Amino acid sequence: MRFRAIPISAWVGILGIAIAIFAAIFADFIAPYGEREIVGDIWLPMGGDFLLGTDNLGRDLLSRLIFGARTTISVALAASILCFSLGMILSFTAAVTGGVVDQVLSRLNDLMMSVPALILALVILAVLPQNIFILITVMAVIDSTRVYRLGRAVALDVAVMEFVEAAKLRGEGKIWIIFREILPNTLSPLLAEFGLRFAFSILFLSTLSFLGLGIQPPAADWGGMVKDNKDGIIFGISAALVPGGAIAALAVCVNLVVDWLLKRTSSLKGGRGDA
Repeated sequence: MRFRAIPISAWVGILGIAIAIFAAIFADFIAPYGEREIVGDIWLPMGGDFLLGTDNLGRDLLSRLIFGARTTISVALAASILCFSLGMILSFTAAVTGGVVDQVLSRLNDLMMSVPALILALVILAVLPQNIFILITVMAVIDSTRVYRLGRAVALDVAVMEFVEAAKLRGEGKIWIIFREILPNTLSPLLAEFGLRFAFSILFLSTLSFLGLGIQPPAADWGGMVKDNKDGIIFGISAALVPGGAIAALAVCVNLVVDWLLKRTSSLKGGRGDA
C-alpha cells in the first residue's frame, strides 16, 4: 500500500482516530485535572485555567473529555471485537454446515433483527445489573446480527468455489475450511464492516449513556457528559456540545477510513476482473 494512494479524506480520518486513541492511552499524563476532581464553579466559560470550561459539577471539561475518550473507545472497541467474533463464527458455521443449522441460526438472527436495536438493549439492560461487562456483552450480541448477515452472505459466495470443494474432498474439517479457505478470501469486506460496527458502537454506547443505561457516573464517557450538561443549553451554555462534537467527529473519522477501505476493495476487485 502506497501512502500517496491514500486520499486526503482518509488521512483526516486516520489523524482523528490517532488523536482519540492517543488521548485514551495517555489520559493520566495529558489531562490537566483528575477525572472526578471538582476544580471550580459550575459551567464556567471557556478560557483561562479551563480551556473548555467546566461542567455541571465544576469539573474540568477538557480533562473529562480526555478520560471519556478512554472509556468510550475501550468499551466500543471491546463490544465491536466481541460482536465481530461472534457474528463471524456463527455465520461461517452456518454457511459451511448448511441444512438445519443454517436455517435455525438464520431465523434466530432474523428474529433479533426484527426488534429495533435500541429498544432491545434498553429492555435487557433495564432488568440486568449495571455492569460494564454486561453492557459490552449486550451491545455485542445485539450488533452481531448485522455481522452475521454480511458474514453469511460473503461466506456462501466463497463456499461454492472449487478450492473449497477440493478441501472438502480432501477430508478437511469445518474449522480448517473456515479459517484457511473462507476467512482469507472474505477479509476485505469484513474489515470494512468492522469499521462500521465500531462507529455504530460509539454512537450506540453514547445513546445508552445519555439515557442512563450505559456507563454509570461518576465515570467519564462522552454520552454521559452530554446528559450531565444538557440543561445548560437552555441558558446558552455550550458544555454539552463539547462531548457531542467529539462523538460526531470520531464517528465521521471512522467512516472516512471505512469509506476509503470500501473503495480500495472495490478497485482491487475491478482490477482482478480486468486482468
